[in-house]
Amino acid sequence: MWKQTLGAATIAVALAATSGSAAAAPAPDGAAAPAPGGAAATAGGLSWAARHLGRQALPAGDGWAAEGTGTTGGAAATPEQVHVVSSRAELVAALGGDNATNRGNATPKIIYVGGVVDGFEGPDGSTLDCADLADPEYSLPAYLAAYDPAVWGRVAPSGPLEAARVRSVTNQTRQTQINVGPNTTIVGLRDARLTGLTLMLDGAHNTIVRNLTFDDARDCFPAWSPTDGAAGNWNSQYDQISVRRSEHVWIDHNSFTDGDNPDSGQPVHLGRPYQVHDGSVDVTHTASLVTVSYNRFVGRDKVMLIGSSNTVGPDVGRLKVSLHHNLFDGVLQRLPRVRFGQVDVWNNHYRLAGDGFEYAIGVGVQSAVVAENNFFSLAAGVVADDLLYDWGGTAVTTRGNWVRAAGDRARPVDLVGAYNAAHEPDLAPDAGWTPTLRRGPVLPAPAVPVVVGALAGADRLPL
Repeated sequence: MWKQTLGAATIAVALAATSGSAAAAPAPDGAAAPAPGGAAATAGGLSWAARHLGRQALPAGDGWAAEGTGTTGGAAATPEQVHVVSSRAELVAALGGDNATNRGNATPKIIYVGGVVDGFEGPDGSTLDCADLADPEYSLPAYLAAYDPAVWGRVAPSGPLEAARVRSVTNQTRQTQINVGPNTTIVGLRDARLTGLTLMLDGAHNTIVRNLTFDDARDCFPAWSPTDGAAGNWNSQYDQISVRRSEHVWIDHNSFTDGDNPDSGQPVHLGRPYQVHDGSVDVTHTASLVTVSYNRFVGRDKVMLIGSSNTVGPDVGRLKVSLHHNLFDGVLQRLPRVRFGQVDVWNNHYRLAGDGFEYAIGVGVQSAVVAENNFFSLAAGVVADDLLYDWGGTAVTTRGNWVRAAGDRARPVDLVGAYNAAHEPDLAPDAGWTPTLRRGPVLPAPAVPVVVGALAGADRLPL
């Protein structure tokens, strides 16, 4: 059986490496593009492979983003709307010119990122810090002194210091939240990195984001929430990619980390870890028809939240998301956490470890998750019955999943059965729907680590 599995994995790697290769024609040469330092340049210097990748559409049948009209991003861009950028200012210019209004720019556009784009880059090209973005009336020491539960109590902060924090958040949002409009493709060239920023896809229908490394989308001004949990918690605002009110979004072959600013290095304030990071890819506020494929999530706490809140309302019937061939490596929770949506989770590899691990798949209110043929590699202290978590849901479909626990061989595991044996109330084993939008065969779970290890993450596409 293992020889057959390895053979299947080898074939799958070869097939997946050419995923979508016939989806679009190469881009024309000679397109206008900003260049480092503002010098004139053209996109004609891009390799054939890079130009081809920029025009590539999501392959037919590849997850929820392929439904209906599919996802083409900026494939229809004219030569004047093909850009190469290497700074925050150039990225904003390529997206339309004004960060405050770029979310409404529906002109088809292809943007290649070269080098490092830093969300904290100031107007003069210098690097800003949190002090530069703080409201004059805000300081963290004063905030900690004012809202210490021993002084303030267990009620939400209010008053002048909290208002100053909120104004500081507004300042940071203007600086580090980069707004993306519809009909856009953003592709990283070799070693491209987006640091200290959020790509905000709010109403950004028909958008593609590929081959980028995201790191350290830090929040300078986290909110203290004294009633979040028994001891309170710090909560941050900024995701690395936030998908809101958007349809037909493809997020593919990216890497997500906290860079050199990990959560483990943060201080403790008011008795709780000072949390400066939020999600990697959150899909909320009625977004739907999203495919998240071949990404690598490494060493992060919160990874993917699907659904805005537990309130029954506009999210019902939305939040249709597919996750396949992603690597979740040393991450702690929300892999994903789901409310309401029909979410298809298949052929992903989970390498889970650490004292802070909480759960993999969160089964939330009215969620309908199908988790099929995933592979879970568990370090000591992580057990199969903790892979699911009940966030108010009632049912989840799990089949064909394998688990390799520490010190044990890999074996098939009924995730719902393992969860129900250790927890109350039971989860029902049928989410009530069957996925149909899957490109290519579903791999047997033992083949998943080989394929995902070889192909997931940035800098694995031909450029």
